[in-house]
Amino acid sequence: MAALLSPLGLLYGASVALKARFARPADTGLPVICVGNLTAGGSGKTPIAIALATALRARGRKPFFLTRGYGGSEKGPALVARAHSAAVMGDEALLLVRAAPTVVAKDRAAGAKLAAQKDADALVMDDGHQNFALKKSLSLVVVDAQTGFGNGRMIPAGPLRESAAQGLARADAVILVGDGDPDLGGYTGPVLRARLQADAGALAGQSVFAFAGIGRPEKFIASLEAQGAEVTGSCFFDDHHPYTEDEIAQLKAISGETMLVTTEKDFVRLSVAMREGIRAVKAVAVFDDAATLEALLDRALARV
Repeated sequence: MAALLSPLGLLYGASVALKARFARPADTGLPVICVGNLTAGGSGKTPIAIALATALRARGRKPFFLTRGYGGSEKGPALVARAHSAAVMGDEALLLVRAAPTVVAKDRAAGAKLAAQKDADALVMDDGHQNFALKKSLSLVVVDAQTGFGNGRMIPAGPLRESAAQGLARADAVILVGDGDPDLGGYTGPVLRARLQADAGALAGQSVFAFAGIGRPEKFIASLEAQGAEVTGSCFFDDHHPYTEDEIAQLKAISGETMLVTTEKDFVRLSVAMREGIRAVKAVAVFDDAATLEALLDRALARV
């Protein structure tokens, strides 16, 4: 099936190449740190973006996140508030706004303008490697170290949004998340290592029932176990799944007296009533070589 769909994949990759070739990126006058990937699905971009915003704040900067608000109805540009729903702003935007001011905008240039008007002095662009609306100071490509680029084919024949060679050619650095050594096709730029840790220390020694609707839910289970939790059962849904009251009621019935836990990304997609009795677990990105990341940020900030 992948072979049959390959011609469509080539067209998909060619469309990205054409956009890159004929783009006229807007210069915001601000540092733009772009966090993206080459595949569809979760690779850990959002926790990485949050870690970068934290590093920028430590430098005295006022970073804003800029995201398209995947899964939400808002086209923007619009400022995100914690009170917004995931149906409007998208779940990733609701995660980001907990760490720094966030703008949702399908038109990234318009979103950057709004952020600048709100006194942003740096932008962290979440999931923007295939978006060419803005001039970027630093382009970071996040790669799941275990799955790499899958079968190496492009959508719909495989997971790639563009060919690995094409996408990596625009990367200032690659961030490998997790364990593994995927083939980066001779990429010679900086390669950083990061791990996603579940902030679940309080769950050590406790029995939990886990559910998640993310790109790689098995990673969530592994992170819980790594923190000492005993996962007695689990239930997985599609990425960005919009939960219903019936589904949550069924999960609570199945888990019984066992603590019901989910990712922070899933938790923001639940209504206030659904959240009762459910523990949200935050994913934190930890870099093995923080000094290299700091040096990359310093160079990016110096360019503006």
